[in-house]
Amino acid sequence: MTEDRGEGAATVPAGDTGWATADTSGQAVVAAFGRTMKTLRTRAGLEREEFGRRIGYSASTVAAYEQGRRIPPPRAIERADEVLDAGGLLTVWKHQVGRAQYPPFFQGMAALEREAIELLAYDTLMVKGLLQTEEYMRAVLAMRRPPLDQETVEQRVAARLARQAIFDRPSAPLLSFVMDESVLRRRLGGARVLRGQLEHLLLVGQKQNVELQVIPLDCEENAGVDGPFTVVTRGDGAKFAYTEAQGIGTLVTDPAQAARAAARYGIIRSQALTPRESLEFVERLLGEL
Repeated sequence: MTEDRGEGAATVPAGDTGWATADTSGQAVVAAFGRTMKTLRTRAGLEREEFGRRIGYSASTVAAYEQGRRIPPPRAIERADEVLDAGGLLTVWKHQVGRAQYPPFFQGMAALEREAIELLAYDTLMVKGLLQTEEYMRAVLAMRRPPLDQETVEQRVAARLARQAIFDRPSAPLLSFVMDESVLRRRLGGARVLRGQLEHLLLVGQKQNVELQVIPLDCEENAGVDGPFTVVTRGDGAKFAYTEAQGIGTLVTDPAQAARAAARYGIIRSQALTPRESLEFVERLLGEL
């Protein structure tokens, strides 16, 4: 997809890699929300412990929310608004706070996933985030260099798990995933983590709206030599392509370029094993662990 990085491609630097200047807008939103919640809690005369008990969280978690060190989930925001009788002053932040749980370079793609009627993904390095188990997520995030702090890791894990609601939401989109055999053999986190991940793929692959396919290492043709990418089709029919490398995400909005990416994906899919053959392939890999 390197040829698609031109007109119609929006490139956004990551904020936690050191490769580019950090985008701190998300952090500012979380900090502002935290200050607002603390102000309302103080005016209501509630100590953190009592407030936390009423909304279902510990005092330390409330402190993390108020200090902008942790991103509250929608349920916590809704409950806080109710307990503090805020009249929507807190729930109005839900969308912005929700966006902040993703790194800046992925926020546009996360929004598209929520609107997708079709998502096509090709991967060559690791299992797609939408397909990852929590243990696999943590193993991958632990390998980031420079290392991510624990709060960021927890935010990333919570965000990825939340994204997986795409599989079971009403009017679930059509989801197609093609991955190289090397992805399924790479023991990120160790054999036990990989086993759990492969077992999860077998379960997801049985969903009616999901197709998983594998390109074996001995395949002599592969149109995906330019690397991993994702194509999303929105409800209005508009297509977008997304690539990510070295902490930089590129969202391709030009219709012609996105269409070429979708066509390329179709060729890759035709070169892979069929979905049934692919699930059998994963089962054989499980037997080798």
